Amino acid sequence: MNFDVFLRELESVVQLLGSYLSNPQRRTYVVYLLSAGALAYFWFKRKKIKGSFWRYIFNRKVWLSSSAKVDYKILTFNSVLKVVFIGPYLILGLYLSFYTREYLLQQFGYPTASYATHTLIITYSICLMLLNDFTYYLLHLAFHKLPWLWEFHKVHHSATSLNPFTQYRIHPIELFANNARSLLIFGLTTGVFEYFSGETLPKLALFGIPVFGLLFMFTGANLRHSHVPFRYPPLLERIFISPRQHQIHHSKATEHYDKNMGSKLAIWDWLFGTLVISNADDKLKFGIDDPEHKFSSLRGNLGIPFKNIFYLLKRNINKLLRAN
Repeated sequence: MNFDVFLRELESVVQLLGSYLSNPQRRTYVVYLLSAGALAYFWFKRKKIKGSFWRYIFNRKVWLSSSAKVDYKILTFNSVLKVVFIGPYLILGLYLSFYTREYLLQQFGYPTASYATHTLIITYSICLMLLNDFTYYLLHLAFHKLPWLWEFHKVHHSATSLNPFTQYRIHPIELFANNARSLLIFGLTTGVFEYFSGETLPKLALFGIPVFGLLFMFTGANLRHSHVPFRYPPLLERIFISPRQHQIHHSKATEHYDKNMGSKLAIWDWLFGTLVISNADDKLKFGIDDPEHKFSSLRGNLGIPFKNIFYLLKRNINKLLRAN
């Protein structure tokens, strides 16, 4: 890599890091953070919490904790990976949608029925949201239930304090898996709807998709990873995952293991028996049972999962050899 290429890559990384606050497609976009602050203020006043709101929301023990510093390091490291390895392949989603449409045309010919544009927009938006949410739940479930995947997911759960940037505290293996899942769902779903629409749906999607995303962002998405126990009414928490429900997901309490694994919707947790309705008065401790010092550095968070998987495989192989 020559120096000019290095500078371009470095500039891309810096731009990506800046986009976490400046890009409306990012959960940590400054407007969404402000809306989360407004909800936190509502909660602060409603619960009559003593002291200064600013000290409550900008708690140094949260934002400058050793756990938070690891969050920021992993975010930076993963930003480099996104620019170098993931970014160039995002176009695969468009290729997949194109070939999905072409395959349907070859198999079934042009659709005879015509559909109104607004019908396609609404249906496409709902289907894409539901499929994204459901497949996220399934992948998240796999990362919890399969021992070798859990070793990677531990990185996210090793956070002992939560802030909005903990959202991005994930191991690169999980980062690649999530992006692959998202691209697959986008490509297949878009291709199917392009087949029925006869036009490129990504243009139409601009009018429909943000409705669900904006609703999610403005109803406390950034409070999910925070110390603010903001919750929804119990009935609503059976449909949508509240910030407090996701905080329960991070709880060290054994009764909270593998609970509330949905992203936006709680219906998957309800269907599979992993739903827990929140109680804002519960005192939660975050983290995992493994020694915390293992995950107190960037190197530890990146390397420990591979080390643990090696020993896991070694134990399983030894068991098989002894059994034979």
